[in-house]
Amino acid sequence: MYREIEKYLSDWKTSLYRKPLIIRGARQVGKTYTIEKFAKENFKHFLKINLEQDRNLQHVFESLNPQQIINELTALYQVPIIDGETLLFIDEIQVSPNAIASLRYFYEQKPGLHVISAGSLLDITLNEMRYSMPVGRVDFAFMYPMTFSEFLIAIEENGLVKAIDDFASQKTIGIAIHKRILELLRLYFFIGGMPEAVAHYVNEKELSGIEKIHSGLVQSIQFDFAKYGTRKQQEYLKDVLHYVANNIGSKVKYSNISTSVHSSLLKDAFLKLEMTRIIHLVRHTRSSSVPLTQLQDKDVFKPIFVDIGMLNHLAGIKLVNLDNLVTAFEGTLAEQFVLQEFIAGSIPYHEQKLNYWIREAKNSNAEIDCLFQIENNVYPIEIKAGKRGTLKSLHIFLAEKNKKTGIRLNLDVPSMGKNLQAAVNIPGKNQLTYNLVSLPLYLAGKLAEMGVSDF
Repeated sequence: MYREIEKYLSDWKTSLYRKPLIIRGARQVGKTYTIEKFAKENFKHFLKINLEQDRNLQHVFESLNPQQIINELTALYQVPIIDGETLLFIDEIQVSPNAIASLRYFYEQKPGLHVISAGSLLDITLNEMRYSMPVGRVDFAFMYPMTFSEFLIAIEENGLVKAIDDFASQKTIGIAIHKRILELLRLYFFIGGMPEAVAHYVNEKELSGIEKIHSGLVQSIQFDFAKYGTRKQQEYLKDVLHYVANNIGSKVKYSNISTSVHSSLLKDAFLKLEMTRIIHLVRHTRSSSVPLTQLQDKDVFKPIFVDIGMLNHLAGIKLVNLDNLVTAFEGTLAEQFVLQEFIAGSIPYHEQKLNYWIREAKNSNAEIDCLFQIENNVYPIEIKAGKRGTLKSLHIFLAEKNKKTGIRLNLDVPSMGKNLQAAVNIPGKNQLTYNLVSLPLYLAGKLAEMGVSDF
């Protein structure tokens, strides 16, 4: 299956400034498969070692000497490790801090050798490493579940992918194409972007086995909790995981998880799940311009899950009829989808962190689902599950922050409204004139390249 990160890997291979590459991502998002596919297509020799499967291999990295490491690996696997011809892949590198530290010396002493490493619990190890991190001596790339466009490519709907890509320049899309994409969007809502689930649908052309796959993926996540700490900490992780599944896009309230557990322990569970990329935390900011982190409140956040298909399983949403899949959960799924696309659609070397805005005031509460940066401009994003819906919060934000343009993502065809009028209820202003860019949900992943100001 094709993944967008393959373009980045090809550029990395030929770069004059190449460094050992660490690929970060949650379990089962396709890191190993993609690297193996890349190696097969681009290298004469490929050596993959898995430090979790063979713990004895950790001893190979104790010297931190690249040439000694290469000599031992060559003797063990009888695969030539040659500059420019071999890709050395160190999988589950988080098991060995020494192996992570050795990447610095590969960069300094063996710059001609292509080295990639990956690990599903890597961020926790990086955060807790006592060894010197190879700062400035490694490159990072981030992998996520398959985007909607990658899903369409997998099911051989390349014409629809082209229509989505072309919209960035043409600013139009046909009604028949729009309706067909919406049908497949609902399918993606159920299947999600985990490669195993997508591969099952591609190969079997049926949906009955998808829930079983999602169940297995969730169980493997929970099995990993045993690596995170005490039995109590594992319980907190499970409690938070199931809370997230039922509160996507809602401000976290620790008292709704447990009244008997201190909030600091629950917050620690959220942060651990964020580091393993099982969830993403969208943090509140009072800023309306770059940098959005300037006025960010890291203690106020709302969660989304790693994958929309797995979310359905955790939330107990069953596939009864594809047309009625979203039902009462449709608003949650729409927000999960859009924010998941924002994260996965960013350039591989950039870790996309999302922000949202809330205003808690008497008779004038408001919440913007996401503040999204395009170049150096920040736009408020409203996400709707249907074709219509009130835009009260959007109006309040635009009026309060003196912004001109807002973006709505929904199920309707694209449209642009200029110099619209709305009544607002904020001090010093009761009337707003604004522009509204309205786009279908499936264009979320392309938003950054559309040039909203050109509408």
